Amino acid sequence: MDTLKFPEYIFETSWEVCNKVGGIYTVLSTRAYIMQQAAPDRVFFIGPDLWQTEESPDFIPSDDFADWVLAAATDGLKVRVGRWQVEGTPFAILVDITSFADRKNAIYQQFWERFGVDSLHAYDDYDTSSLFGYAAGKVVESFLCFHQWQPQKAVAHFNEWMTGFGLLYLKIALPEISTLFTTHATTVGRSIAGNGKLLYKYFSAYNGDRMAQELNVVAKHSVEKAAALQADCFTTVSAVTNKECIQFLGRTADIITPNGFNSNNIFKHGTQAARKRRSIQIKIRKILDGFLNYTLPDNVIYIGTSGRYEYANKGIDMFIDVMSRLRTYTGLNKFVALITVPAWTPAPDTCSEQKNKMHNPYTLYPLMDEDNDPIVQALRRHGFENKAEDPVKIFFIPTYLSKENPPLYLSYYDMLTALDLTIYPSYYEPWGYTPMESAAFHVPTITTSLSGFGQWISDTPQDIEQGISVVERSDDNYEETVDEIIRQIGKFLERYNSDQVTRLGTKAQKTVLKATWEHFFIAYRKAYHFALSKNR
Repeated sequence: MDTLKFPEYIFETSWEVCNKVGGIYTVLSTRAYIMQQAAPDRVFFIGPDLWQTEESPDFIPSDDFADWVLAAATDGLKVRVGRWQVEGTPFAILVDITSFADRKNAIYQQFWERFGVDSLHAYDDYDTSSLFGYAAGKVVESFLCFHQWQPQKAVAHFNEWMTGFGLLYLKIALPEISTLFTTHATTVGRSIAGNGKLLYKYFSAYNGDRMAQELNVVAKHSVEKAAALQADCFTTVSAVTNKECIQFLGRTADIITPNGFNSNNIFKHGTQAARKRRSIQIKIRKILDGFLNYTLPDNVIYIGTSGRYEYANKGIDMFIDVMSRLRTYTGLNKFVALITVPAWTPAPDTCSEQKNKMHNPYTLYPLMDEDNDPIVQALRRHGFENKAEDPVKIFFIPTYLSKENPPLYLSYYDMLTALDLTIYPSYYEPWGYTPMESAAFHVPTITTSLSGFGQWISDTPQDIEQGISVVERSDDNYEETVDEIIRQIGKFLERYNSDQVTRLGTKAQKTVLKATWEHFFIAYRKAYHFALSKNR
């Protein structure tokens, strides 16, 4: 490690800096503390300034670098500097992208001519994301030039296609700086899986550019591919996603940078987790009793899933199928299943009105269009009614969890701690934070062989009796995967009691403690070294 070159300054850009909208927020926010240890106050996270009417709860403004902020403003670059309120409290720079809107076409033309980025048929969030990336690149250039810091001693790291324009801008404006680009999931791979096509069976026959045209994601794929090809160091999060990079982007990742987690705030002892589990289960049960208008049985078994709302990719469809099958499980009448997936919900001031219009027994928070919601449709199709005599009660929680937000008034990790078992039967999962976090918090978990995390632990026992079960999943074995998950649940239930959950949770945590940032940050050190060495 001592021989690896390490940058004096690290600039890392993501749409999810101080903006909790997905899994990359967890990657960066948990990695921040170890980056600060390695380069104290020489780490700068760059995110979009989306906070016009209210402040980001994660961002505390400061007067640091006030002279640069004023100088940048005179050049048309509107930024705010503060601290990201995560462990390590690194500097955060939020950039306003609105001032670049009138230059959009000129920027697109320049990048088409220089890098072949095809923005012609862009739609949805492409403009906003691309202009953010471009603005982030200018932030790095402006900051280094103003302070007369040597760009040769810095690295600029960009995450996902949304920031690709920043890397490409620096290739033109500040080529001396070393650049990294990380794709956490390829645009084409995610689109193939999300559109119901068989990703794995015909994998080697897919051409990235042609599939981008077919799936109408040319612009996003184009900038992602250009950034991957132009980066001094290209990384991705798992071996399974690297296969996509080779096939769809035409470049093998230089370094695999798996997603770690911060172990500082988890329960180190099973007894502590057991006490926490019981206290939060009591709280959840009271809330559910009020929603159901009857009292749940004693000692109900709480099973959960969570993640981004990708109905098939994340295996939400399979989770519901498994819960439906559990209703016929002999002699049991005490399952509570929680689906915690943020969805399209009304503004807070209209929630009361929307709640009065709800006409299903399982959505704990109002939805804007529940009649066309895939989860609600599936629960209706399977005939879930959440009656007192039903063996499985299932609830959809379509909001980001926090101690301030209804319906549970719990943080995500508090809710996770309350579960006896989690199931994440993903079809498309480049890494898989959810099962890893579950295990870290002493909760036994089931995931699949198609997740990066599942493949990472594939050399360990893959059975629920070891705390983590990795179920084989492919394009052709949906029903077999459901059967195996049911079998694993059955093994879990054979000796079910509170002590059993604690014992299995302890085994699960022991496995994933090898996945903390203390172990995984070495991959980033190697990536920094690779970029610094290449750009000389």
